[in-house]
Amino acid sequence: MGGGVSDVKVVRHFRQVLLWPLQLMPLSEGNQIQRHWEVLRASGTGSPWREAPDGFAGDPGRHQERRYNELVTFLPYVQRFLYGEGESGSSPMRVFRRDDVAAVRLTPHEGAVPLVLSVAHVALYFFFDIDVVVLSVEVEGDHMPLATVQDVLYRFGRAYPAGWDESGRGLHSMHRVDWLGEDGALLAGSDSGDRERFLAFVARHRVPRIAAHWAYLLAPLVQAQSPEAGDIRYRQIEYYRMPALVYLAMENPRALSRNDFVRLGLITAAGEGAALPFAEAHLADFERQYCYDRFWTEAGDGSDGGSTRYMCCGHGLVVVGDARWPFFTDANRGVLAQFHHQHFLIFLIAHFQKAALLMFSDQLVHALERLEVGNPESVKRFKRTIRQRFEIFLRFTHRYWFHDLSEQVLAKALYQLCARHLGLDPLYVEVKERIHDMDEYLDSDSLRRQANTVVRLTVVTIFGLIGTVTTGFLGMNLIAAADEPIGEKLLYTGLVLIATLWLTTYTIIKSKRLSDFLDALSDERLPVREKVGALFDVVRLRGPGR
Repeated sequence: MGGGVSDVKVVRHFRQVLLWPLQLMPLSEGNQIQRHWEVLRASGTGSPWREAPDGFAGDPGRHQERRYNELVTFLPYVQRFLYGEGESGSSPMRVFRRDDVAAVRLTPHEGAVPLVLSVAHVALYFFFDIDVVVLSVEVEGDHMPLATVQDVLYRFGRAYPAGWDESGRGLHSMHRVDWLGEDGALLAGSDSGDRERFLAFVARHRVPRIAAHWAYLLAPLVQAQSPEAGDIRYRQIEYYRMPALVYLAMENPRALSRNDFVRLGLITAAGEGAALPFAEAHLADFERQYCYDRFWTEAGDGSDGGSTRYMCCGHGLVVVGDARWPFFTDANRGVLAQFHHQHFLIFLIAHFQKAALLMFSDQLVHALERLEVGNPESVKRFKRTIRQRFEIFLRFTHRYWFHDLSEQVLAKALYQLCARHLGLDPLYVEVKERIHDMDEYLDSDSLRRQANTVVRLTVVTIFGLIGTVTTGFLGMNLIAAADEPIGEKLLYTGLVLIATLWLTTYTIIKSKRLSDFLDALSDERLPVREKVGALFDVVRLRGPGR
């Protein structure tokens, strides 16, 4: 795996953080806020996940100093999103971790020597009021050939195989992925070669099946279409390749060719020689579009400063620097510390925002699919759902949506790179317009119904006015029953009540036709014959299709 690489192209230290945003299915219909993390917290000993403590809790020290440096990087409204306020904290982000997975064994091709990487952390990030969860997996390794690193970046973070070759081996994915425990025991392995199982799942559910090793890592969360039991269910919301945050401490980063940087920055497969993975015309502006070279300097041996290049293509954010420069490898105050804290959060926020917007779009489509225009109960449910989506979107806008995370130059530039390549601003505008259009439709429909009600009440009032004036003119009583026995009075009252109810009900039923008659009667351009015809239309029975 990656043999024949020159000594200068050695990655002294490698880290890859995979982020996988998923949409969570409702725990119960009708509730605006679904607290999935509470269900996971209550699962007890049956779940490997444990809620992570507040990063600022505990004794002061280097850990808290790193957290402090992380916090002050961001603007106040981002700080409130990430950390909450006050001693107790009220962050809308809840983090769960599992520590039973210690390593991963990767076999890129059949018969290849497996590569074992340490698993630094596995975490789930939940967000209050937004039905999105992000799985985060960080792996690390030392003294790896560059081609090996490129292969890991390209093949590892795939939720399922893209297809199979003629021998039944999964395309573009690892031949084998095994999660290992602390003692090296096998916890779970991939099944990308089980083509029939993937095909059968797609044939039955019309969605791809999540590979076994990723399904194990998420358990007790289960795929929405899976026959397995589980209270917390998820569905895929983005591309099946997981976004990757990458740190490479190189022996000599200036020795990397343009081909190397292109393959790293765009996370493509390893290649031999100077051949580019795509056409030269397509990559002519690679440096301008994908690279942030503020710190990409002509360094010597790394003792007085090192070259650091940042590359972002949306689904990847790659940091390449000089392993001989102490600041680049410093895990407390250097670039490595920034990678674990500031860079990670920037990448997480950008992909959370995209996933949330895609979730809103998906929920709107789902609401429309369930709408039956002729079913009043379905229409009411549709209106209630759209109103809820609109309210949640407003809260998302004020709590989670921002154009800048920081005024620090590097953090600001990296977020803008991520946002631009992910298309966050156009996606936000599109989703906002869709929700606004649906809300406007509901408003116009309500106004139309109110107008129809007002017309009917007006018609009833007009025709009721005729009887009122007729019977009440000068206080005239048609039947003088003031001195009659109480029984006869009650009889007259009942008869009048029944007649009035019937007449009022009939007027309401015919209110649309009566309204048309009143419009015709008030139109001075219509001849008397048409006005009389409009009057007969009120009592005329309508035939089928009219």
